[in-house]
Amino acid sequence: MNSAVLLILSVVWFAISYKWYGTKMERKLVEPNDDNPTPSVALQDGVDYYPGKAGILFGHHFSSIAGAGPILGPIAAVAAFGWGGTILWIFLGTVFIGAVHDYLSLMVSVRYKGHSISQVAEEVIGKRARNLFSVFLLITLILIVAVFGYVAANTLMTTPAVVIPTFGIIPLAMLFGYLVYKRNVNIVVGTIIAILGLFLLIYLGYLFPISAPFTGNAAFAFWFVLLMLYGLIASVLPVWMLLQPRDYISNWVLIIGLTIGVIGTLITHPPINAPAFTGFVNSGKGPLWPMLFIMVACGAISGFHSVVGSGTTSKQLAKETDGKKVGYGAMLVESVLATLALLTVSAGLFWKAPAGMEEFALFEILNKGGAIKAFGVGYGRLVEPLLGTFGMLFGVTMLKTFVMTTLDTTIRLGRFVTAELLGPKIPVLKNRMAGSLFIAIPAFYLGYTGTYGIIWPMFGAANQLVAALALLVVTAYLVGVKKPTKYTLYPAVFMIVTTIAALIYQGYNHLFGVEPNYVLGITAIILIILALIVGKEAKQILDLGKADDADLVKS
Repeated sequence: MNSAVLLILSVVWFAISYKWYGTKMERKLVEPNDDNPTPSVALQDGVDYYPGKAGILFGHHFSSIAGAGPILGPIAAVAAFGWGGTILWIFLGTVFIGAVHDYLSLMVSVRYKGHSISQVAEEVIGKRARNLFSVFLLITLILIVAVFGYVAANTLMTTPAVVIPTFGIIPLAMLFGYLVYKRNVNIVVGTIIAILGLFLLIYLGYLFPISAPFTGNAAFAFWFVLLMLYGLIASVLPVWMLLQPRDYISNWVLIIGLTIGVIGTLITHPPINAPAFTGFVNSGKGPLWPMLFIMVACGAISGFHSVVGSGTTSKQLAKETDGKKVGYGAMLVESVLATLALLTVSAGLFWKAPAGMEEFALFEILNKGGAIKAFGVGYGRLVEPLLGTFGMLFGVTMLKTFVMTTLDTTIRLGRFVTAELLGPKIPVLKNRMAGSLFIAIPAFYLGYTGTYGIIWPMFGAANQLVAALALLVVTAYLVGVKKPTKYTLYPAVFMIVTTIAALIYQGYNHLFGVEPNYVLGITAIILIILALIVGKEAKQILDLGKADDADLVKS
């Protein structure tokens, strides 16, 4: 298939789905009412609860959920199973599971005073569900901070040209926030100033690459410590001062990069040279089901999105009717990005490179430079008519910008979860800085020492269990307000079964495989037990849901 055809199909499919299925979810399940004051209005404190302009809030939410996930996951899935199954899961999983999960978890949080989805779990299901959810969230958030900090530090160390735009966006964002929120500067004018400033920063980075004043491990330590300090400080600043404007500007980086990528692909329109299907079993990754569904993650559904939606976005939603645009819409745009990422390696690079083109061989780049380098090189080839040799640097900078947004947003989210779960018993953790340190300190240790790698292979499963739990919480809420439950309950059951199957496969290999890893094997067993507990909760809600749906039919 031609890459341009697949890209056009994705844009058309997601646009239709937004109007069709997104509107269906809005009318049948949410029924937004702008006469109801949202938490950002009713509980405004100027720090965490602050009504955001719809466009800026979309930028914050999109920037926070996107990160590197929708790029790295599809690339790994294509390399393991081909592009056919990967794109089908992105298309179907996003519309019927992922976007529903994002939109409804956001709106349920809005209906519960902006509480995190784990706190809502206690109110609609019970304390056990809340504690289970919170444990999953804390583990997941700590791992995300550790890994994204590690990746960001390595990128700064190996690509000095991204240093100036990475850190220059901070004062630029604070200036934008001050002008728009405190000086009432027109948002269009402010956006133009910010975008011009950002591209100036990228150009300056290209002209004046900056390296750490050290080499080797000391250089990595320098950047890693600097990034963690940034994330810690940014997590306690008022959202209007840095979080909203920085994510809004970052959102434009990705929107512009995505637009350039789409136009570049339409111009170059290379054929997809990767196979659509490589087989039901990959020797290194396992069977297509369930592993592909765990591997793609953010490109189709991610539990982390419900944490963002209920952690920061619900506290900034100015009116309920903005929810579909921010929640459902952002997930669809993210999946267009996932489609582009798929094309960068299946069409921008070569599955088997012809003579003289070995530098663009997919597996050669993956083995030596990793998925980020593969995306940058493939993106550069797709947009070469527009950006020339600058394309690869722009692609890496685009990805790097979103790693930063995820870093400090995740520490802030961890602070919320910590305050809700442990704050009542340990009051000091209700303090903003103490709550952020509770997340940042273990994340710093795992990232700085590299020990995060021991349990990171289980992250995908834990993340999808969070998604299943979020869908169960939403389902319990729908039962309580007498709404149909099939739109969330069946996806939740599918994700639970898929995750348990993936954990059984991984756990068996780690315990009884050729190269056993008992830490990962035991971790898999623990997650299986927790997943079974989730399954028990699902059965209870399933029984309630069936009874509720039967009552709706009778009425």
